[in-house]
Amino acid sequence: MHLPRYNPKNHPLFNCGNINCPICTKAYSQIKMKSLIVKENFSTEGVAPFIGRYGYPYINIGILAPPEETKETWLYDAPKYWAYKNFEIPKIVEFRSSLINSREKISIRQRNNFLELNQEISMASKPTDMDINLKDKPRFRVNYDNFMAPTGPYAQLKKAKLTENPKIDAKVQKVHYDKGLKANEALIYLYENNFDENFLSRILSVGNVGIGKNRKLVPTRWSITATDDVLGKHLINEIKKYNEITNYSAFFGSYLGNYYLILCFPEVWSYELFEMHVSNENNFMTDYESYDGRKYYAQNTAGGYYTVRLAILEKLNEIKRQASVLALRFITGDYTLPLGVWVTRESARRSMEAKPIEFSSKELMLEYAGKLARRNFNFDLGNILAQSILLRNVKEQSKLVKFL
Repeated sequence: MHLPRYNPKNHPLFNCGNINCPICTKAYSQIKMKSLIVKENFSTEGVAPFIGRYGYPYINIGILAPPEETKETWLYDAPKYWAYKNFEIPKIVEFRSSLINSREKISIRQRNNFLELNQEISMASKPTDMDINLKDKPRFRVNYDNFMAPTGPYAQLKKAKLTENPKIDAKVQKVHYDKGLKANEALIYLYENNFDENFLSRILSVGNVGIGKNRKLVPTRWSITATDDVLGKHLINEIKKYNEITNYSAFFGSYLGNYYLILCFPEVWSYELFEMHVSNENNFMTDYESYDGRKYYAQNTAGGYYTVRLAILEKLNEIKRQASVLALRFITGDYTLPLGVWVTRESARRSMEAKPIEFSSKELMLEYAGKLARRNFNFDLGNILAQSILLRNVKEQSKLVKFL
């Protein structure tokens, strides 16, 4: 069965003209799912696990699956592909609101049959056929979150079973059965073998990796940032082996109304992120790390800090250089609904994939940055740049070099 595509022109109730209108998007997804949710028992394909955080350490563990078998179910949990295909907000909400969270509550160290099923689905290379029996009809809702992709209807699980054997890659089996391998080492091994961070955060969340006695459930929200942080620290160790970039370089790109201007200075590694809505020049969030790294979680920019850092480090590792990097996120009105930090990761990656503009001095690059912000967003960067710890340090380093 093909789920109906969102098209305002075909739905007279939703014809405000803005394809990303949050009211239209929410209303359409609710009407569509209410027409599909008609029974408590159904055959489907398990797409991904979902581990809640409320009540920790006693939390909900669920499996996300559509209410009936569909074609290309893997698309429902494929952030990298969504960005590659340039999917708009309504399409992404359509995918996510079509997944029912069949769940039950257990302790983070508890083991039962449903957890084992969930672990197998999380490791599978593609969605796995299964039967689900619920205690009652799912309750409709779509939850939007700054960390995770939206989640849809939920219901208490009665029984679930697989109706086919999951197809699990040998490399995934290797790290799963190695009870002496640390979780971060397992994630890095799989990352270097082309498993993306969405897959890695899934297997981390259901306790599929790590030292045997230490394995436990990790709320999905936490596992996403933990994965980005582990991969980022690994890449930082790699790029510190390289020389600094030779030119001042600026990268610019966007996705879903999130624009990133990423300024790279020919200095040793350091990183600073500013996030701001273009409608308010005086309200921004920022976090910074020096060459020695951070000791504490980035409270201000939160998960986005680690996703953007990962995107930047991937590019630096690719070109085998290090740099001091100032990242500026401009959030526009086109980003009408929060969809999770995967948006910031893919937006920053898109920026780093663009051809850089190179400058002979930092003054010229900062002048370019100010003009770009004014031209594209009618935004004055002056206050932001004046608050930058990274720019202050770069300036002091330049003075020191001249003195020596």
